[in-house]
Amino acid sequence: MELRHLRYFVAVAEMENVSRAALKLHVSQPALSRQIRDLEDEIGFSLLERTAKSVRLTDAGRAFLDNARALLQNADEAVTKARAVANAEPTELHVGHSPTLTVEILPKILRAFQRALPNVHVRLHDFSSKDILGRIRDGRLQLGLIVAPTKAGELHDLRYEELFHERVCVAVAPQHPFARRRTIPIAEVAAEPLIGQIRENHSNFYDYLSCIFSKSKHKPQVVEEHDSYNGIMSAVEAGTGVTIAIDVLGHTFGNRVKLVHLTPEPKPISVGIVGTKGRLSPAAEKFWQCAKEAASKK
Repeated sequence: MELRHLRYFVAVAEMENVSRAALKLHVSQPALSRQIRDLEDEIGFSLLERTAKSVRLTDAGRAFLDNARALLQNADEAVTKARAVANAEPTELHVGHSPTLTVEILPKILRAFQRALPNVHVRLHDFSSKDILGRIRDGRLQLGLIVAPTKAGELHDLRYEELFHERVCVAVAPQHPFARRRTIPIAEVAAEPLIGQIRENHSNFYDYLSCIFSKSKHKPQVVEEHDSYNGIMSAVEAGTGVTIAIDVLGHTFGNRVKLVHLTPEPKPISVGIVGTKGRLSPAAEKFWQCAKEAASKK
């Protein structure tokens, strides 16, 4: 038994005329009559008494009609509810980010996004770039604001667009001798004790260090590792060592440390937005657009 059998039967029963029901259903009269007979053959009893000009329900047909209507209504409601779920825009958007990298641009993105989609709540997650990529791939995040990986191919299965790039510098304590200079040769930085991020969680940091110091005779010695730039800068401020940083960190740490540019100047750090390839949700696409617009005014 199929839903169309029930729809045909209900239409004929309500109109008490096969011809008018066929017109309403946009099917031929013979085809409609055949479908009703197929239904009767399947259930094993007659639903209609037929005359030359009309049809009327049998007692069994009247009993069957109420349940047939209920089944059709339930089916229609199921489709309506499922369609609403399928078409519904998520009320939350999960975005990974690094607070120190996005401190300047993220508030601008959020303001623009909230104006555009006030009913969608953005949930921010503080993760390393490596963790953000993993969570986008497994669906736990929809978007991420990251430092672009230095190794080719790490974004091959994802959509990435650069938003801005930052100059690379060295961060030192205000009382450090480097703090009185405008630029520092990379070779001199290599001789200083270095504060770094935890290697297991921030492999990109060490990939970038290798690039910066590739031509230096002396390789820097990492004397401490911390999981966040807050910890790193506290160690730098205390005079434990220096660290490789980017200009945007000046917005976060102000006068606690001094940022000094390097010579020769390394390739800038690329900061961008990343998501899955293919079609994003409307909310994710809007956030992406807001990010691009905010970056263009940076």
